[in-house]
Amino acid sequence: MAGRREPPAIGIDLGTTYSCVGVWQHERVEIIANEQGNRTTPSCVAFTDTERLIGDAAKNQAAMNPTNTIFDAKRLIGRRYGDATVLSDMKVWPFKIVQGQGGKPMIVVTYKGVEKQFAAEEISSMVLSKMKEVANAYLNTDVKAAVITVPAYFDDSQRQATKDAATVAGLCVLRLLNEPTAAAIAYGLDQKASIIGEVNVLIFDLGGGTFDVSLLTIEKESIKVKVAGGDTHLGGEDFDNRMVEYFVAEFNRKYRKDISMNPRALGRLRVASERAKRILSSTTQTFIEIDCLYDGIDFSSKITRAKFEELNMDFFNKCMEAVARCLEDAKWEKSRVDEVVLVGGSTRIPKVQRMLQDFFDGKELCKKINPDEAVAYGAAVLAANMSGKGNQMVKDLMLVDVTPLSLGIDVLGDLMSVMIPRNTIIPVTKEGNFETSFDNQSSILFKVYQGERSRSIDNNFLGEFRLSNLPLAPRGVTKANVRFSIDANGILEVSAKQPITGQSNSITITNDIGRLTKEEIEKMFEDAEKYKYDDEEFKKKAEAYNALEYYVYVMKTKANDPNIRKRVGSEDLKKMDDVVEDAMQWLEINKLADTDVIAKKKKELEKVSNSILGWFT
Repeated sequence: MAGRREPPAIGIDLGTTYSCVGVWQHERVEIIANEQGNRTTPSCVAFTDTERLIGDAAKNQAAMNPTNTIFDAKRLIGRRYGDATVLSDMKVWPFKIVQGQGGKPMIVVTYKGVEKQFAAEEISSMVLSKMKEVANAYLNTDVKAAVITVPAYFDDSQRQATKDAATVAGLCVLRLLNEPTAAAIAYGLDQKASIIGEVNVLIFDLGGGTFDVSLLTIEKESIKVKVAGGDTHLGGEDFDNRMVEYFVAEFNRKYRKDISMNPRALGRLRVASERAKRILSSTTQTFIEIDCLYDGIDFSSKITRAKFEELNMDFFNKCMEAVARCLEDAKWEKSRVDEVVLVGGSTRIPKVQRMLQDFFDGKELCKKINPDEAVAYGAAVLAANMSGKGNQMVKDLMLVDVTPLSLGIDVLGDLMSVMIPRNTIIPVTKEGNFETSFDNQSSILFKVYQGERSRSIDNNFLGEFRLSNLPLAPRGVTKANVRFSIDANGILEVSAKQPITGQSNSITITNDIGRLTKEEIEKMFEDAEKYKYDDEEFKKKAEAYNALEYYVYVMKTKANDPNIRKRVGSEDLKKMDDVVEDAMQWLEINKLADTDVIAKKKKELEKVSNSILGWFT
């Protein structure tokens, strides 16, 4: 008997605002549409009194349920409650964030009448589970493995947290792939026939919540990242927020009413602002019109493309500064860049395109790949490559990526000693020697940081470990050899060894402050299974309820049919009318009834209906 075929590995673009999934099938990448027929799915999760919603269904009810509709989880993942970006975002999010154990930000919602707290990893795992379900439905199998993309500028904490989210979603991560590198794969495959020799490419990836810029060299079979830069907190959401602030101020000016603390009004403004932003990419002005925005007041306002650009010019300038910094790090002149490739929905903004084109002295921008799907496309190609699938072109693919941020150790005087500089090719291992800083020192505490600042505390603290039982000696005599290793996912392991005693210690940096423990991940996985079961049960209830409601409607229609009423006795007619009326009242007050209770009620109705109307079916 032939062995059972392994399900294919998929590629997932886990975006701030939208996510996308692809798979290598029939000698090409298929971007998989969800049940709504959309090829991208909102990275949005909502909780109601009766159910949990993910994707389009969650986003569609956001304005009516703002405090329990969660978005932007990617802006929270791997961060601490006290981070400046988290505190800033909390001012514009309609949902509540509280400080959890170890400084972890926790999202507070009300689900089925009970207050619950979720970590960003849990919300992201729900989105990943949704993308997995979309793939399962298309492939008619249970997918187990995936390549998941992350912003190139994600630090170690954010990468680890993303892996945790995938574990909770029941996915084995083949690789965490940098988003611009994924886009470069899509570009490389799309343009392979026309690539002669080396092509120097700048990937400009401006999405809903993050911005990446990477310089790469692409040949027939290889993609080599030279430099990666960007901002993990810059994208379309920020542009939307600026528009919301503008309209809040206008509403206040017109009606002397402050709506800045009203989640529902802000949610409706956010939806209208996002729609207006999209329209302004193809026209020079548009209107937003919202009925009963606040206190019974209908709100209408015009916004021009020029005003939108003015509101967001500082963000656009930051994008260009990052491009300039990338070229500077690579020691490249602008003229060395052969192609400027646009990725991410926010690159559709005309001003962004114009500024980028001006920066490169009028060079035509490459718009040949779909900006919404390119990242998932590249991830799907690498997933096929890593699982031994795909054609020869896919199997021959060779990737060389870099670490976007410097990694080092805190040394005496709060200075960071850099072990691995930014833009070092990964995987990589670097070693260095550190000595004791005072006489008879018996242990050394190694604190690991990531970032570009000279002072350790100005960088991102990743974790710490201690090397103990050192031989007692004068200051500077006893030494320890420290090794930093970064794997292909960009995740760091640090070890230290004392050469004389052989004493050693090591950690895979897990950012213990705020990182999920193994037990927490297992509990979240169990909870995820429970939520999935609850969702399935609710779906069964809804289907049973709808079937009963339709049956009552059919009974009522028959009972009111003049031809039938002529041929049925008055006693039976009254009984039928009473049964229909009773059933309608029952439906009204039993919307949350269990499936078996609903099924029992339907059988009772069928019995009555068949006894009276059996001849007319």
